[in-house]
Amino acid sequence: MTLSIENHQIGSSHSPFIIAEMSGNHNQSLERALEIVEEAAKTGVQALKIQTYTADTMTINTAQDGFVIQDQDSLWKNQSLYDLYLQAHTPWEWHQPIFDRCKELGLVAFSTPFDETAVDFLESLNVPCYKIASFENNHLPLIKKVAKTGKPTIVSTGMASLGDLEDLVRAFRENGGKDLVLLKCTSSYPASPNGSNLNTIPAIKNLFSCEAGLSDHTLGIGVSVASIALGATVIEKHFTLSRADGGVDSAFSMEPHEMKELVLQVNQAWTALGSIQFGTVAQEKKSLIFRRSLYIAENMKAGDILTTNNLRILRPGHGLAPKFWNTVIGKAISKDAEKGTPLSWDLMLG
Repeated sequence: MTLSIENHQIGSSHSPFIIAEMSGNHNQSLERALEIVEEAAKTGVQALKIQTYTADTMTINTAQDGFVIQDQDSLWKNQSLYDLYLQAHTPWEWHQPIFDRCKELGLVAFSTPFDETAVDFLESLNVPCYKIASFENNHLPLIKKVAKTGKPTIVSTGMASLGDLEDLVRAFRENGGKDLVLLKCTSSYPASPNGSNLNTIPAIKNLFSCEAGLSDHTLGIGVSVASIALGATVIEKHFTLSRADGGVDSAFSMEPHEMKELVLQVNQAWTALGSIQFGTVAQEKKSLIFRRSLYIAENMKAGDILTTNNLRILRPGHGLAPKFWNTVIGKAISKDAEKGTPLSWDLMLG
């Protein structure tokens, strides 16, 4: 199931592909957007993602019921959808300078299109891959349009039922899509660990024969690190310069020092998975001498009998293994032995 995005291999045998999501954290400043790119590159992530839409391609400008966020617990309460997207969108003329800066710094740069016109625009910029957001994972015409580009596609699965996922995977593959990554996602902002259900990740891999990962809206890094143990090969986290600066997504976005720590810990978790291994590994060889073994515990003469008083199971590990205790108790030794002598077969009478 391994796939490639630019020069990065994505799969269980490769280190995790970590995406910093800028979203609307540029706060309508291109200068800030480029600074976000620069700070992201310093954290060690592999990719930076933006979003491609306008307020008019997302919704209509009205305050009618349903077009204003009524949830008083929402970060965006009382805002109209149109005003929110007007504030959060990334101007299309910014895409090229953002992508150019990413390329200069060695980052994979791509975007989430929210309608077919955005795909056409991103194709003109020759993006290497696409992302489909959770709120668009039921937008089958968009998924088909992206699939026809033939490029690797990452899809967040927030809110999607199993049937929804079957529909999107079928639409993707029947329209020429090949390389697919499905990200477990909880579409609340911020999300809580108890709603993350990371055990879904291996199920996604098995059900859809694709790579799986995590789009993580929780605070901190613990959930992302835990996902690695369950087979996540892609991690996406929102990223900002400072939450104190405000912005539409700032409350659940990572600051540079946090993203750097996430990159470190996620890669350590992946390295620690290793392979199925029993027995001594290379790093343990120097420790073998400190295992327990059988030692003469009193000065003895040739012909003396080994008993529970003159034989002990001690550290270090130069003597016979403790499993031979019952075999040797009651046996005579073949030569004199001082206290502290490791017991060996040649010290025993036949």
